[in-house]
Amino acid sequence: MTKSKTFGELKKSGYQSKKIKDELRDNLVLKLKKKEKIFAGILGYEDTVIPDIERAILSRHNMNLLGLRGQAKTRIARQMTELLDEYIPIVKGSELNDDPFNPLSRYAKDLIAEKGDDTPIEWVHRSERYAEKLATPDVSVADLIGDVDPIKAANLKLSYADERVIHFGMIPRSNRCIFVINELPDLQARLQVALFNILQEGDIQIRGFKLRIPLDIEFIFTANPEDYTNRGSIVTPLKDRIGSQILTHYPKTVNFGKEITQQEAKINPTQKQNVEVADLLKTLIEMIAVEARQSEFVDAKSGVSARLTISAYENLVSTAERRMLLNGEENAFARIGDLAGVLSAINGKIELVYEGEQEGAAMVSQSLISKAIRNHFLTLFPDPAKLKKKKKVSPYQKVLDWFAENNEVDILLGDTDKTYKKTLDAIPALEELLNTLSGTNKPLGNDKYLMKEFILHALAEHSQIGKSNLERGIQFKDLFGSVFSAKDLDEGEEELN
Repeated sequence: MTKSKTFGELKKSGYQSKKIKDELRDNLVLKLKKKEKIFAGILGYEDTVIPDIERAILSRHNMNLLGLRGQAKTRIARQMTELLDEYIPIVKGSELNDDPFNPLSRYAKDLIAEKGDDTPIEWVHRSERYAEKLATPDVSVADLIGDVDPIKAANLKLSYADERVIHFGMIPRSNRCIFVINELPDLQARLQVALFNILQEGDIQIRGFKLRIPLDIEFIFTANPEDYTNRGSIVTPLKDRIGSQILTHYPKTVNFGKEITQQEAKINPTQKQNVEVADLLKTLIEMIAVEARQSEFVDAKSGVSARLTISAYENLVSTAERRMLLNGEENAFARIGDLAGVLSAINGKIELVYEGEQEGAAMVSQSLISKAIRNHFLTLFPDPAKLKKKKKVSPYQKVLDWFAENNEVDILLGDTDKTYKKTLDAIPALEELLNTLSGTNKPLGNDKYLMKEFILHALAEHSQIGKSNLERGIQFKDLFGSVFSAKDLDEGEEELN
């Protein structure tokens, strides 16, 4: 499209202006007909959130995205600009992005009245038609709507009764744009009231000025349900003026969670090249978040952000890389023991209830890893407890017998790959146990050793073998032998006393 430079050229080109909601609607209709992807990189919402957003756009609604933290609400809002026309014309120099065919500001009206078809035109790209404001306690009506500017009045030698002394706030300056207010309940009630007429009638009031400015804005609000009770609320009349309230959610499956984590994790190219992470560990990272969202120690109202799994995965890769560098190795593969390196990522991403605070963040985080290992093990192998209850032959018996012969295994976090593999190969029963897996699931190469370590951790979590923390690793041993040795030690101390 040829970009006209004057109002006259724009008229001759046949350009027809649209309201922003019509722009969004028309462009969405075209994309739906062509079956094009609407929101790139938004995973797990294909059958839930995205259809609701599309219905809201088709209905030309303002919308409120309601959901817990880390559910891609802001990212969705920012991607809405892709549904706008690539460029729109405005009166050059206007602060309200004035449509030449329908000017709103005094500046644009006066300029068109003076120059007519010679009025200069400039073009705004859709990437510039987005504004965002985080609701914080210091936000004022002047910030959002506007105020009288005494400096402007003095410089222009104007009376305070002249509307040209007004300094418009963020919302009027976002005319013909998408305007987002994040964490809406945190916005003070008096400021929410100031939005009533803007949403419904387009009226704004600034220091007694009676202005009728039919602003053309697509409003998108985001809110966290927790905010309704902990920090604030959305006043009812404002909620009533928002056309669609759309509920977001966390990934409904582990596979969706893995896709999101892999997409969002910031892994250095060198790390990608040198550090191998098996699918088993990617699944366990997601399972940690699943367990956190179900934990009695974690505040469910606060939610567990997808940022937990993203940060945890980044830490996992870095833990393996650090070992590789210290050992002077060229490559590394992440191990189950490396999950100890993700504790710092978990600690900062969960809000604990009172009972969780009593346990301590570190203990809760470790228990989430333990539960993830324990529960994922049952998707691959038979439940040891059920086998015992039904008096069936246990496939784990040879492993248990090996430990019952006073054998112990120390897996240190800093072990070289060679030492790590040699340690696990010393337990022949683990190899036999792996052979019980079906051909498609049977691990090979590094994955085989990872699975052997996983089995040891899982058997310990299911109270089949003993596990104790060493200064730089973990020791696995016979469960009952460790109990008896502890008992004998206590008895010996009593005799000495």
